[in-house]
Parts: sequence; C-alpha cells; structure tokens
Amino acid sequence: MADSEPSYIDYEAFLDPDFSPASFANSLVLATNNATDTPLDLSTPLSRVLFDLQEIDTHIHNLTSKSAILLLTHTRDQTAAAERILKETEEQISSVTKGYERLEQEVLRKWEAADEARVAAEKSLATVRLARAVARCLALGRQLEGQLSEVTGRSGPAVTAGAQDRSSASPGREDYRALERAASTIVSLRRMFSATTVGEEGYGLERVKVIWTLRGELVIPAENMVKARAQQTINRFSMSSIAAGSHSQTGYRQARDARARLISAVTVLYILSPVPKTLPSPASFQPELLLSALQGYMHTAIVASVNALSRSLSMLPSLERTLSELSGRCQDIFALEAILSGLRPPTHPLLPASAPSTGDSNGTEVREQEVASKNNLLQPLLNVLDTTSLPSYFWRSLASSLAPRVQEIVSRGGVSVRTLRSNRDRLRKDIRECVLRGSQLPASTLVTDKRSGTEAGNWEREAAVMVGSVVGALER
Repeated sequence: MADSEPSYIDYEAFLDPDFSPASFANSLVLATNNATDTPLDLSTPLSRVLFDLQEIDTHIHNLTSKSAILLLTHTRDQTAAAERILKETEEQISSVTKGYERLEQEVLRKWEAADEARVAAEKSLATVRLARAVARCLALGRQLEGQLSEVTGRSGPAVTAGAQDRSSASPGREDYRALERAASTIVSLRRMFSATTVGEEGYGLERVKVIWTLRGELVIPAENMVKARAQQTINRFSMSSIAAGSHSQTGYRQARDARARLISAVTVLYILSPVPKTLPSPASFQPELLLSALQGYMHTAIVASVNALSRSLSMLPSLERTLSELSGRCQDIFALEAILSGLRPPTHPLLPASAPSTGDSNGTEVREQEVASKNNLLQPLLNVLDTTSLPSYFWRSLASSLAPRVQEIVSRGGVSVRTLRSNRDRLRKDIRECVLRGSQLPASTLVTDKRSGTEAGNWEREAAVMVGSVVGALER
C-alpha cells in the first residue's frame, strides 16, 4: 500500500504489534518542542495527529470507493451461499423431523404397547401361578379330608372314592398307613405354605384368604390330631401283654398290629418333625417330635415303675405282681429297641438331597458301612439319652430314682421294713430274676418276626445295680 500510494504516515509503526500510544505521543511532543521549554506547545503535535487521522480516513474512503462493487458482490455471493445452505439445512431438518415422527409412530408407540402387553402377561402369569398354587393347596386339602376320614373311620363328603373302596373292601380292619398318608399330605401343604419367596411355588399364598381359612380350619387341627394319634400310639405300645404262641393266631395278629401301629406312628412323627432352615446335611437331622415322644414313653415307664415298686415295698403282698409288671415294661422297651433298630429313616420331603461322597474309595466304603450300621431310628434316641441300650437305661434310671425312695421307707421303719430285711435274700433273687426276665424280647415279638431271636446279653450289671438300690439300703 505504501509503495502504490506514497504517504508520510508510517503505517508500519502503527501496525507493529509492539506499538505503544504513550511512546508515540511522547516522540511527537519531543520532535516538535524543546524539552527545556516551559510551557510546552502541544498544538503542533495535536495538529499532526489530526492530520494523520484525516489522512487515514481519506485513505479508507478511497479504498472503499474503489472496492465497493467487489465488496458488495462478495457480500451478495456469501449471502446467497448462506441462504442456499440454510435452505438445504432446513430441508434436512424437516426430513429428520418427519423420520423421527414416523419412527416414534412405528417403534416407540409399538414399544409402549408391547411393554403394556409384557406387564399384562407378567401379571397374568403370576395370577396363573398363584391360581395353580391355590388349586394345589385346595386339592391337597380335599385329599387330607379324605385321609382324616380314613383315620377317624367316619365317612363324609370329603371321603374320596378310593378311601370308600378300601373301607368297603376290608371292613373292620384298621388302616395303619392312613396316618402316614395324612402326614405326607400335611408336609406337602406345609412346604407350599413355606415356599413364599419370589419365584417359588407358594409365592403370594399368604395374601389369599381361602388359604388362611384352609390352614387355620383344616391343616393345623389335622396336624395336631395326627400328632396326638401318633404320640398316643407310642405311649400305648406294649408287646408283653399279648398272648404269644406259635399256634396262637390271635396273638400273632395282635403282635403284628401292635408292630404296624408303632411303625406307622414313628414314621408319622418323623415326617412331621420340623426341619431347620440351616440344616448342614440330612444326616444331622434330628426328628424332634419322634424323639420327644420316645423320651416321654421312657420317662413314663420309669416313673410308673418307680411309683409302683415303692408302693409294693411298703405292701409286700403286691411285690410279685409289681415285679412282673416291671419286667413286662422292660420287655416292651426291649421290643421297642428291636423294632427301631430295624427301621431306616423314611424319606422326608423337606430334607435336602445328600451330596455324593468323593475321596478314597476304601475309606469311603468303610465310612458308608459305619453309617449304614447306625442308619436307623434307634441311634438318634440312644444319642439323646446318652446310652447304648434302652433296657440298660431303663434299669439304671429306675435304680437311681428308686434308691431315695427305699431309703425313705427304711427311715420310716415298721413291719414292712423288718419283713424286707428278713427276706433280703429272696428279694435279691426276685429283683435279679425280674431284671433278667425283662431284659429279653417278649415272646410275641418272636412270633411276629421268625428271624428274630432273643439277643443274648450280659445283664448282670443292671441286675446288680437294681439289687443294690433296694437291698443295699436294707443292709445299712
């Protein structure tokens, strides 16, 4: 620009990035004035600055006038190009908007409808599952009513056709397995009632009113009745009072029925025993109801024997009959032990499946044999009572409870005490014979199972303990 149009203005100084207005003004003042003059004349530098501005303005005007057509043409071209771009952009935006609206109509609304259908399907599926669970519970309830009618022997509207056929086919014969069937049905209902977490079969049953009615009016009373029947059967178990003989059909039938009733009651109480939620393994399961009933049977026998023998020691004429009753009770306990030792734990629907064993084959076989030898319903009872034999536990518990009673009788004195002391030898012999006679299986048990025999055992220790508990106090 300076070459084509010479100018006295130093454009390079103004265009320099390091240009300083203060330095430029100072140089103008010093160029037009003497630094020692006072006052300074600023009119000359101001006029020069004004002339420079006018020159620059004139130069800009000239350049604008010469390039106006080019600038306007360039501006017009840029404006037209921008308008074309804007038009194309608006068309693309309109196309995208229409595509989104079409996509919303074809996909989004269909997805909303599909989601509503999914929710409806999930609710329908939950309703169907709940209806199936309720129907299963009601079917089990009707089945339980029929089984209860078999147990009680009363036919009614809840009795099934199969039950009526069985009752008509064998009138007068008690169905001991009816309690087992009822117990299995109760456990199935209990499993349905307890499976209430999400995804399980009984989820939502707690919100159904008919299930509450079924549980409160049928299942719980039925469970209490079945448990009471089974416990009553165990408490009444007796083999010693049955007339036994190889040719006695009545004795055989009574012994067989007593055994069947006991096995049925034991199975029922085992199945109805609650299963802990944190059970480590099926082998560690303890049937609480069964063990409680068997412990009650043992406790009742011991207490009744202590009371009867204490009375007989005070009234000697009844001593022989009491000792016979004691031996009979112990024979019943021996028969109970023999039956329990031959019973394997029944299948419990609520017990988890046992995991397969791994490891050394020889060691595993030995452990399996040991477990199989103890895998019966007697072993848990022996573990609870902390004994190795039920008859031994009976005699030792009887002796420990009898010693204070005998000491009390001796301290009171009287004719009965003098008679006991004078007949110590006979009393010792009778008690020993009572223990030895009671520590063997009753004859009716042998009739029931021909394979069983009287187990030979050394019961002299138990006899000595019993003799010592009675005669020992008399010799002091």
